[in-house]
Amino acid sequence: MTTTSTSTPARKGAAANTAYVPDLREVGTFVDERVRALQGGYLKDLSAAVSTLAKLRRGAGKPIEAVPELVGLTLDHRFYETFPVEAPRTEAAEAAAHEALTLYALHQQSKRERGMHKRGSGLGGAVRRLMPGGDIDEPLRKRFVQAGSAADHATRLDRLRGIVSLLRTEDIPLDYGLLADQLHDARTPAGAARVRRAWGRGFQAHRPERADGAAQDAEPGTPDGDGPDAAPES
Repeated sequence: MTTTSTSTPARKGAAANTAYVPDLREVGTFVDERVRALQGGYLKDLSAAVSTLAKLRRGAGKPIEAVPELVGLTLDHRFYETFPVEAPRTEAAEAAAHEALTLYALHQQSKRERGMHKRGSGLGGAVRRLMPGGDIDEPLRKRFVQAGSAADHATRLDRLRGIVSLLRTEDIPLDYGLLADQLHDARTPAGAARVRRAWGRGFQAHRPERADGAAQDAEPGTPDGDGPDAAPES
């Protein structure tokens, strides 16, 4: 499985939400491909995709060990071609892919006109879009910070479920390939710190739309997607 390479540098005057799309790593590439297939089928009202997403929603916000019956729906032989069954790294990759796919299933629920998976839509920018007019919603900001600073992964996952529910209500999409990579990275203390910085950067760098529908200019070189090499949040 090859990783997706779609990074582009930000340009002065470019729309902030198209300036930068982080590359996906192995877990993210698998999830991106799996979600695209499910999303395409769901939007076409294909019974297999509709049924699969309904089942996957039961696992949203829950660790993989809490819903073992869903493993066959989230992972398949293509996953294990990249992550051999006995390899030490496979367990963490399985969990991250499962978490991202079940959160996507929740996000897409009843959205028959538009896909809720969108490459380049990082969590920080997506949360910022929940705050209309550029004003900071302090309770929402605190919820977002709590997701990034959660003391353990189960708590982080539960808080992400609440945020995804809000994004679903407002029809704001998310990059689930990128989220999968971040959930995989966040399973170590150093990785969790990287993810927290990435989410913070995405939140701070987002530019609300102007009245004419165009995004305000981003600063040169500022990624809007929550990429892996993010600076500390302010």
